[in-house]
Amino acid sequence: MSREIFEVTKDRFHLQDPCCYILQGTWPKEAKMRAMLDGSEIKSEIQRLEVVSALERFKDPDLMRGERITAAVQLPESLEGYQKLSVYADMPDKTFCWFSITVKNLEKRRDKPQFYIEEEKIQQGFLRIRGWAVADQPVRIQIFDENKEKIQAEILRTERVDVEQMYEEMKHEDKTGFFAEITNLTGKVVYVVFYAGETKSVHVVHLQPAVILRKKIEKYAQKGMRYWKSQGSAALAGKVVSKIRTASTREIPYQKWIVRHLPSAKELEHQRREKFEYQPKISIVIPLYKTPEKYLRQLVETVKAQTYPNWELCLSDGSGENSPIAELLKSLAASDERIRVISHKEPLQISENTNAGIEIATGDFIAFADHDDELTPHALFECVKALNNNRAIRLLYSDEDKMSMDGHKFFQPHFKPDYNPDLLCTVNYICHLFVVDRKIIDQGGMLCKEYDGAQDYDFIFRCIEAVKPEEIYHVPKILYHWRCHEDSTAENPESKTYAFEAGKRAIEAHYQRTGIDAEVHQGEFLGLYRTKFHRDHDPLVSIIIPNKDHIDDLKRCMNSIEQKSTYRNYEFIIVENNSTEDSTFQYYKEIEAQNPKVHVVYWDKEFNYSAINNYGATFAKGEYILLLNNDTEIINEDCLEELLGYCMRSDVGAVGARMYYEDDTIQHAGVVIGFGGIAGHCFVLQPRGTTGYCHRIICAQDYSAVTAACMMVKRSAFEEVGGLTEELAVAFNDIDFCMKLRTAGYLIVYNPYAELYHYESKSRGLEDTPEKVARFNKEIQVFERRWPDIMRDGDPYYNPNLTLKSQDFSLKRI
Repeated sequence: MSREIFEVTKDRFHLQDPCCYILQGTWPKEAKMRAMLDGSEIKSEIQRLEVVSALERFKDPDLMRGERITAAVQLPESLEGYQKLSVYADMPDKTFCWFSITVKNLEKRRDKPQFYIEEEKIQQGFLRIRGWAVADQPVRIQIFDENKEKIQAEILRTERVDVEQMYEEMKHEDKTGFFAEITNLTGKVVYVVFYAGETKSVHVVHLQPAVILRKKIEKYAQKGMRYWKSQGSAALAGKVVSKIRTASTREIPYQKWIVRHLPSAKELEHQRREKFEYQPKISIVIPLYKTPEKYLRQLVETVKAQTYPNWELCLSDGSGENSPIAELLKSLAASDERIRVISHKEPLQISENTNAGIEIATGDFIAFADHDDELTPHALFECVKALNNNRAIRLLYSDEDKMSMDGHKFFQPHFKPDYNPDLLCTVNYICHLFVVDRKIIDQGGMLCKEYDGAQDYDFIFRCIEAVKPEEIYHVPKILYHWRCHEDSTAENPESKTYAFEAGKRAIEAHYQRTGIDAEVHQGEFLGLYRTKFHRDHDPLVSIIIPNKDHIDDLKRCMNSIEQKSTYRNYEFIIVENNSTEDSTFQYYKEIEAQNPKVHVVYWDKEFNYSAINNYGATFAKGEYILLLNNDTEIINEDCLEELLGYCMRSDVGAVGARMYYEDDTIQHAGVVIGFGGIAGHCFVLQPRGTTGYCHRIICAQDYSAVTAACMMVKRSAFEEVGGLTEELAVAFNDIDFCMKLRTAGYLIVYNPYAELYHYESKSRGLEDTPEKVARFNKEIQVFERRWPDIMRDGDPYYNPNLTLKSQDFSLKRI
């Protein structure tokens, strides 16, 4: 049985009062507080913590002798001469030290930006860091190397409702969360500096393996001690054994993974001997501009090493007269008759330079590469293999990774989904390697210089628009290495901010050409975009909420919409499902009498989630239906508008939301078929503020399914597919419903900008009786029987190189 721990969970200075030190945590109810500065008692006050955030709200029932409190300790203006602040809990039978901190550490934090590091991952020159920072004015963040030289790094700023609630006195509106990933780090340390006005705070990140190991040991020791205190020694021993047993299933470094997954010399030789029935010529078009000789030679060598021989390399030198690579290009052209070179007297911008390369190309398909990147030796082979398997393919793209400047390290692999139109409108995920049928270019035109900086993004959109979705093929293999350096938008986005503005315009142009009325905004960081769709009317939304007793849950759910939502044209359909408490039915009468938007309908048969929602839908008057659990609570005031924006599109059937557990960890961010053997939610339990693999948590995108805990669906689409499948009474009915919508030709969209809490228990089980086990197994069989193709072939919105054993999009285990 777990034991209660009395501890401080948060400590900080008041932003407006530098003499007020605030402590929050669990405190024994019968204790009196005594704050001591060395031997002198100072004033302290306790207030029971009124939790407005879901982060803590539902933990209170677990507290027996304790309570959640906020304590304010009043410090003197000068701390000179003092050594330590200690806060004691005086109880009838004992006294213990609840909190202590050295004055030296207090002085470090006073009148300076306050920050907290929630994640710090260091691996082979790579750093991922995440946390939050606040001050009495907006905080700027910069990162420096050990020589105090600024590192060009993209620092994503995010909204943190939990932090804003903690710092109630904060006057300015500022994004308090931050996230950054940096590669190619060298040296012993990195400094993360937080600036606020004339003050600053510094966090030191140690890069030395020995220091990293020591800090890990300290961290695990602290976690182990806390677990022992709360759960006991037997539970701790079991935890350790479990960790040892699962060590082999944990994620491995990409450096090791890629070595195992690139073709061996034997495989490459086999590819060279293979003769395809269809052998299209592929022209690789590369614009050059004063390219460093070393990188150009390496690129050309990777093309010559291709195991598929029917290629030509078209090099367009836009360096202008007196090009520094003119002689090198002559030498390269002479070395292989498949290498073609065109030079220009005037310097050329990227689009016209690329177009010049396309003009000299004679291939059936055109592939694109940057002048300092590299292809894997089987890149063209894999493309032609796909074309032979399906001659209808007209566009191909592959997975890619990043490469260090010396070409010896590969990192940050981008394992992509199959064609995902809404993800493409959020980020140019297709990028490299991109191969297109020459006829499409002849019909739709080449690159447009008005989109320089994002010319490939615009070009991809126009190519996509010219084909059917089934003519687009994704090769789920790393075929392209993207070299990273300081001027690359891959590593230093701010070096080319104009490129991201051009990307925004490219998406808007795509929407205009396809008849979608929308506006595009820069996303939470450069390179991500956010779409807001315009409505020509405000349709009625029928919100269907099944309910059995649990009136407090239902009230909170409805009140959050009534009090927060800026969208007002909705109705509530409460489907009463076998409640037993008189107070429940009394509440129904009261709420229907008070609120004309509320309609209670009565389901008197046995529990069947699908049938209950289908029954509720028969009473719906709206053009759109919102399936909603009673244990949810909307967070953002435009939640319904965000869901509607996508759902009102003709090609979208259903839209899901980003949902959190009560402790601000992810409960739902899309569904992947195959997780857990059948299907599961993406990024479960990842902390709020994380953005997930390739920032997928914060990207609007298409998935195979979303949860019906909050799912908006077109009424016409709901009726077209016959609602939810009633053979699936409890499990997988929402997944099955989405699969039916997809079969009918609709997209299923996950929109991260519709946010809700879902107070479902993390440990809630489906199989706690023999009858439930039997029913659950039967519903697994029903789902597998109904959707054998996706169970066999895998989810098209999930990459086969990623594991199905966890839901964090980590690499498939070797």
